[in-house]
Amino acid sequence: MTGQAFLQRPCPLCGSDDAHAEVHSRQRAEDMTLEGLRPFWSGLFKEKRFFSYHRCAACGLLYTPTFFDGPQLAELYSSMAPNMDLVASDAIAATQRGYFDTVAACAPLDGGYLEIGPDIGYIVAEAARRGSFDHFWLFEPNRAIHDRLRDAAGKAPATLLPDMDDLSAVPDGSVGLAVMVHVLDHLLDPLATLAQIRTKLRPGGTLMIVTHDERSLLRRVMGVRWPPFCLQHPELYNPTTMWNLLTRAGYGAVVVERSRNHFPIDFLARQVAWAVGVKLNRVPLPSVSIELRLGNMLTLAAAPVQAAERVSRRPVAA
Repeated sequence: MTGQAFLQRPCPLCGSDDAHAEVHSRQRAEDMTLEGLRPFWSGLFKEKRFFSYHRCAACGLLYTPTFFDGPQLAELYSSMAPNMDLVASDAIAATQRGYFDTVAACAPLDGGYLEIGPDIGYIVAEAARRGSFDHFWLFEPNRAIHDRLRDAAGKAPATLLPDMDDLSAVPDGSVGLAVMVHVLDHLLDPLATLAQIRTKLRPGGTLMIVTHDERSLLRRVMGVRWPPFCLQHPELYNPTTMWNLLTRAGYGAVVVERSRNHFPIDFLARQVAWAVGVKLNRVPLPSVSIELRLGNMLTLAAAPVQAAERVSRRPVAA
C-alpha cells in the first residue's frame, strides 16, 4: 500500500489545497512504502528519494502534500544514525558562532534562552559565555547528548526536555532569545510551533531561525540533487514565504538575510562532483574550511511590544 499510507495535508502556511507539482525524485516517495523508504532516510551521496514538492498557488510555499505522519517520523528519527562526521566539528562551530554573532549585534542577551533542536549545544555555549541569560530551556529529542548540553549551558540553570512540540514548561513572556537552527523545515506544523514560541518570548524578545533557501543559487545549480530535497523536509522556505509565515504567526520586525557558513573544501568538492554524477570518495582533498554565503538564510523576528509594532518590512521577492 502506497500514497494513502502517508499523511495527506494542505499547505501548512495558509491552508490552501491549490498547489502545482514542482520538484520530484526519479522514483517518488509517495509511490513507495514506509519500509521501502527506510534505506533512503538519511545520508548523502546516494540515489534520491523524496516526497514530491508542490508550490502553493495561494502563498507560494514549497511543500509536500504527501508526507510521513507524526508516529512514522518519531520512529524514523529514533533510529537515525548521527551525521556529524559529514562536516568537521570546527566548521560547524565556526558557522554557529557566526549565527550568534549576528543576533548578538542587534538583540539583548538576557532573560530566558530557548532553543529547539540544539544538538550538542554550539550556540548554547556561546550564549552561556557571552550572554546574561537566567535560564536555559533546551528541547532536544536525543537524550544521549543531554549531559553535553548541560555542560554547554555552564553554571546557569538549565531545563532539558525531549519533546520539541510541547513548550508548556517555559513561563509565558520570559524568554529574551529563542533559536531554531535547521529545525523549522523539519516540522509538520511550523505555524503552531512559531505561535507557541511567540507566547514564551517577552515583549520585544528575539527569535533567530536558520533554514535552507529554496530560491538560492545553489538550489538552481544543483537542481533535483540539492541536498535539502530529502525525506526529512516537509517544506522549504525562501525569504518571501519566511516573511509570510512569521507575520502570520504574529511576529514583527522580520529581517531575512543570507547566512555565512563554513564548509570544508573536501566536503564542497564532493557535493559538486556528486551533483554532476562523479564520485570523489577516494580522491585526497584539502579539509581546510572556507566561509561562504551558500544556500542558507538567517531570519530574525521579534515578539511585538504592542499590536501597532507588528508591521515589518517585506523582503524583495527572489
